[in-house]
Formats: sequence, structure tokens, C-alpha cells
Amino acid sequence: MKKNYTANNLSITLDMAGSFVYTKISYPVRYGVFNEIRTPDQLLHFNLNGEIIRAVGRTRQWIHPNEWLKRTPGNDWVYYSNGGYTGVFEAMGEYYLPNLQYPTNALIGGKPFRETCVSDLVEDWYQRLMALQTSTKNLPEPMARFLAQALQNTPDRLQEKAKKLFSISGGRVTVMPPDARHVDYDIIPLFISLGCLYKCRFCRVKTEHPFALNTEDEIVGQLTRLKALYGRDLANYNSLFLGEHDALAAGRNLIVFAVEKALEILAFDQGNMKGSNLFLFGSVDSLLDTDPDLFNRLNTLVSKTYINIGLESADQATLDHLGKPITVAQVIQAFDTMQKINDQYQNIEITANFVMDETLPKDHVPAFLRLVRERVSHTKPKGAIYLSPLSINHPSREMMFTFNRLKCLSRLPTFLYIIQRL
Repeated sequence: MKKNYTANNLSITLDMAGSFVYTKISYPVRYGVFNEIRTPDQLLHFNLNGEIIRAVGRTRQWIHPNEWLKRTPGNDWVYYSNGGYTGVFEAMGEYYLPNLQYPTNALIGGKPFRETCVSDLVEDWYQRLMALQTSTKNLPEPMARFLAQALQNTPDRLQEKAKKLFSISGGRVTVMPPDARHVDYDIIPLFISLGCLYKCRFCRVKTEHPFALNTEDEIVGQLTRLKALYGRDLANYNSLFLGEHDALAAGRNLIVFAVEKALEILAFDQGNMKGSNLFLFGSVDSLLDTDPDLFNRLNTLVSKTYINIGLESADQATLDHLGKPITVAQVIQAFDTMQKINDQYQNIEITANFVMDETLPKDHVPAFLRLVRERVSHTKPKGAIYLSPLSINHPSREMMFTFNRLKCLSRLPTFLYIIQRL
């Protein structure tokens, strides 16, 4: 039950309830249950472990009152900007654009972390919290206990917790599936495999680790440690990411085992968020080799499953240029398989990635359009196509023009893919 204390320009609210269903709407939505500290200068949100998760400046200098900072479990700060709403939604499928502190392939967005009001809040939130404790006397016991807990979660301690998260799976999630946008990237990582079947020359995020499967015991061990690490705030999660870069290649038995154990141990059905979601990457070969019964099982196990496949191109010269060891015939077969699965299973969506770059062979774009326009008989609401720029930190008007043209011609939902880590 929500508890509130207000005095002397300070407001502390415990157990605030946000939305329990992920939604797409043009004003800021907070999810799950959290705690809030509000002053004339800032708004700070903390999860159920007393760890800071959001921050908003409330002075005139703040860029926009509907924009905010979010801290991820990997201890990155992400600035969410509205970008004029319509343009961002058309490009990303979301009303708010995540702006990252590290190099990425974004074609749109500004440089919010260069703004003093943003950088100061990222750097000084803890000092401001300490100042509040010093200046505030006679807090009610629940508020005093919460503030003490929040102060225990120092920046150094939060960084150490992020390292523990990475150590559980054996490494950081270097790239999240683009479909994770549907749950505001609030995913719990469970590695059932390591590495990737391919070692494509163009890829900047995949590891050199040879593809290998984790054992059932290792998967259960990860889940047990994840449950302890997320603690009380586990109640605010309902989405699982099966890693690493080609979990689909792990096969039916291991995937079903991992999902069933995750639902049992993490107990999404007992949390605050409604439903359950599963995200994973797959390759062309792993999709074509998948036991069809896997889709039958996933369709009933979780509320929604998203499998993202790296197709990259339907032009052989481009595939060779990228160093991707597959053929156009395989890409077309995988694309057709995606359409069949998306049509057949209500709770499963297979999406695909294609690359974008001004230096790619001339037949890359025509071959792409032959797939997403000529090979699809009518407009479909499922089976999103994500276009991933190869350039890092190099926005381009020409590339945005190309994207907009391809989006208009595609018969499938088409969006930009921003490379984002956990």
C-alpha cells in the first residue's frame, strides 16, 4: 500500500504503483512498483531493493519535462527523449528514443549527456541524496528506513552488482534483441549457449567464443543466482532473454527446459507485471533446423515469444562482403519460414535484421525490396523488419532518407535497430 510523507519541499512516496502492462503511449509510463523522492530540483525513483532506476530534473534547465534518465541493471544511464513523438515512433516503433552514453549505430537522437543538467544529475544524484538525509529530521520510520537503504546502494556498490550480473552468465549482454523495446528493455538474461554459429566479418558485438551449450545444471545455477541478485525487485520483471547470440541453435529440449525452469524459479506469474515474455536471437541455419514442436511449446508456455533472426541481406555479393557464410537461397527460405510461423502462431513473432550502409553492393536494396514487398502479398502487422546501420556514431541524412523510403515500400513493419547492451 502506498505511503507518503511531505514536508519542507520534500516528498517521499513508497510503493508507488505504475502500469502493470507494457504499453505504447505518447506520455511517460512507469512500470511496476517503485519508491519516489521528489524535491523542487529533481525526481528520483528507486526499485524495491532501494537502487536508483530513474531520475528527472525539475528545474528550467532540464531539456524537456517529459524526458528522463533510466539506469539499467548493467549500470548504464540511458536518456529517453521524445524527439517530436511522430518521427521517433515512425522510426523506432516507440514514442521515446533511448540515447546512450556509449558508441552505437543510431541515426537519430541528440547529445543529451553533453547537457550540464543531465550530466550533473548522473554524476551527483548520490551526493544530493546524502544532502537530503542530512537536512531532513524526524522522518517517519518507513521513510527513514527506505532512505537509509537507498544510501547503502552507492555508485560503487551498483557497479559491483552489475559485475555480479555479468559474472552469472559469463559475460555482459553486448546486444539486446530489438524486440526488447516492447518491454522497455526490462529483461532478465539467462545464457543457455555461448558464442554464435557464425563469425561474420561485419559484426561488432558478437564474441570470439566458439558456439557451445550450457548444461541443465549450469542453467539452473544461473537462475538461482539471478533470483538472489534481483531480490525483491524481481517482482517487477516478467521477461526473459535467452542468450547468447544464437540461443535458437540450442535446440528444442534445452530451450524448453530453460523456459520452464525460469518460469518456475523466477515466478513471473507471482510478480507485479502481467503476462510473460521471451526474447532470443537466432541464425538462418538455426531457424531452418528448428524442430517445429518448439514453436508449439513456446506458443503455450509464455504469453509472447520474440525470435530475432539476422538475415542481413538477400544479395549474395553483400553477404560475401559482410563475411556471412550463408547463401541467398537460405535467406529466402528463412524469410518464407518466418512468414509461415508468424501466420500460424498467435503468441510467436519472428523478426529479422537487415544491414544498412552507403558502401554496400548496389543490389542490396533491390534484393531487400524483392523480399519485403514482392514476396509478401499484403501488408502484415507481424514480423517486424529491423534495419541496422553499420556505421557507429555517424548519423546521416541520406541514410535516414533511405530508411524512410524502404519503410514506406515494405509490406512488413519496418524500424531502425539501435544496438543497445544490457
